Amino acid sequence: MGISATVKVGCCGFQVSRKRYYEKLRLVEVQKTFYKPPKIETLRRWREEAPKDFEFTVKAWMAFTHNPRSRIWGKTGLPKDDSYGSLKPTKENFNLWEEFEVPVKELGASVVVFQSPPSFEFNEVNLANAREFFSTISGGFLLAWEVREAGWLKSPKFRDLLEDLGISHVVDPMYEAPVYGKIRYYRLHGRREGKKIIYSHKYGKEELERLREIVEGWSLRENYVLFNNSYFSFENAIQFQEMVHST
Repeated sequence: MGISATVKVGCCGFQVSRKRYYEKLRLVEVQKTFYKPPKIETLRRWREEAPKDFEFTVKAWMAFTHNPRSRIWGKTGLPKDDSYGSLKPTKENFNLWEEFEVPVKELGASVVVFQSPPSFEFNEVNLANAREFFSTISGGFLLAWEVREAGWLKSPKFRDLLEDLGISHVVDPMYEAPVYGKIRYYRLHGRREGKKIIYSHKYGKEELERLREIVEGWSLRENYVLFNNSYFSFENAIQFQEMVHST
């Protein structure tokens, strides 16, 4: 990696007590924001208790990305109204974004990560909706987007959208290559068996060495590596952090 490149390592969510987490890592992707934005007081407390050099990124509210008929929609606290979700450029979604910006800014988050479900397929309607949605929202955050349906990766129109709007493509680098990005943002989900993801996977030394080679090969100025492999994410994040910072 270039001299100016940085590799930031953390977990998707606090996998241990926050006190212990802050002692070992300097980055976390907040997961609670995916289901429903936490109270301002909660996020303010997290920001105040964290070290000054600690960085938060947030996972975007599923109310933007998922279909209101999704089985987990009830966690949003919103009605099952088709005006919400699926990255539609609707008044309802834009009003939600204005609401969502408040806690994100309170946390001082640097990156907002959108994760589309596998049911959000690549087609011209979804492409046009996503383009208008992302081009309209603001707030000064870096935006990153993880798609989970293969059709997006097969179309050059996906890269065009990312490049035109400055959105970074989020991938699990053990299985996909990033299409475009102002930053590199990786989410390590565990092992795959066909289409099934085995989250409870502990990465061994050889896998982490391979990950380091991948990160170095695709390095940009800023590189985020977030472990999301459930029980083992905290341990693996510390191991990987020691590995990349020892060279």
